[in-house]
Amino acid sequence: MMMDFEGERVFLDTNILIRANVATAPLHKEARQALYNLANANAEMWLSRQVLREYLVNVTRPQTYANPAPLTLVIKQVQYFLSNLNIAEDNAEVTTQLLKLVESLSISGKQMHDANIVATMQIYEIKTLLTNNVKDFQRFTKQIRILPLEADS
Repeated sequence: MMMDFEGERVFLDTNILIRANVATAPLHKEARQALYNLANANAEMWLSRQVLREYLVNVTRPQTYANPAPLTLVIKQVQYFLSNLNIAEDNAEVTTQLLKLVESLSISGKQMHDANIVATMQIYEIKTLLTNNVKDFQRFTKQIRILPLEADS
């Protein structure tokens, strides 16, 4: 992952947080390295409350690569994120922007979650998304820059 993100705002997708914080998750080392590289580049790392909720959902239920994490650990992790990362609030402006994206790109169903991330990024002027789910965000390449966790994803 090439790093030219000095001072840039980068939004972290839920899958990055999961991979970086669950040692048995696929691409764990790569996710940790990506976050380390962003920190060393003095990039501003951003999340939304949606991402925090998605993180809570995923790490507290069984996965193919991990058992549910203990709630005390998960709470400490989320408190760490709240203290050490920038949090974009899901406000009325985000909802207005989401509706614009929904209308212009004919978004429906589960795609709403990704569209809400993009709407949040737009309102907070965050141009880059670090994700391992590149395909989910392909429709938004005119709105955001996608930074894949893996070069070939």
